[in-house]
Amino acid sequence: MSVFNSMQINASGLTLERLKMDTISTNIANVNTTRTEEGGPYRRRDVIFQEALIRERNKVTGKMERKSVGVRVTGIEEDDVNFKYTYDPNHPDADVDGYVAKPNVNMVDEMIALINTQRTYEANITALNTSKSILKKTLEISKG
Repeated sequence: MSVFNSMQINASGLTLERLKMDTISTNIANVNTTRTEEGGPYRRRDVIFQEALIRERNKVTGKMERKSVGVRVTGIEEDDVNFKYTYDPNHPDADVDGYVAKPNVNMVDEMIALINTQRTYEANITALNTSKSILKKTLEISKG
């Protein structure tokens, strides 16, 4: 693996974590949204991703191998957990019995996910900076 490959992997991780932060922020912003364009309350969303692989010939053995090039987003899915219901007969979205369907967003879970995503983002930045430092040292050594 070259320094450039590790930088590409870190960049894919940074892109993923940024999308996860955006998605979590959207979930938090819609914690009280009882009406959406699709109808019904807002549904919590999750980013779905997987390892990004390519097939490449091994320079030593000559055999085709799978090589990791980071991560890639495969989609954003809505959470199927049931909505929460609260009794509020004066709410404009209340059903005939006076209950309002609330989004399936749990603020505590979202904040934990946000902190975890932030830490992962920071770890990717640290790894990227280490790769840059190695590349810089390599260039300095090759000068002298």
